[in-house]
Amino acid sequence: MTAVNTIEYKYNEAITPEQLSRVFLASGLIRPTDDYSRLEKMIAHADILLTAWSGEQLVGVARAVTDFSYCCYLSDLAVDKKYQKDGIGKTLIRLLQEHIGEEVTLILLSAPGAMSYYPHIGFDKIDNGFRIARKR
Repeated sequence: MTAVNTIEYKYNEAITPEQLSRVFLASGLIRPTDDYSRLEKMIAHADILLTAWSGEQLVGVARAVTDFSYCCYLSDLAVDKKYQKDGIGKTLIRLLQEHIGEEVTLILLSAPGAMSYYPHIGFDKIDNGFRIARKR
């Protein structure tokens, strides 16, 4: 069991690819966890990186790409399974919304297992999206 009040949230705190890999693995989110070069680029090119820490351990991350004016894409929301249901994901999203402001639309693509989570925390489901999939 975790105590919510021991979680510290940080904005654009430097993290390593290894730390990001560990939180992805611990959350169950499918990402290229063994490709540290790619994870390093994911960290470096994010416009916003919000992190949740239990002491020195990274337990949650929200990684976003935005123009700070019209839209913000939440590309990763991952919370270690040991810390899920403590409100960490919801807090990371609230902090992200506070940072981007009310004029910016927050959008995301959900992992299949999280489809019921996002409406629970205030997201509206949309059906007007398209994609060109990654090669790997």
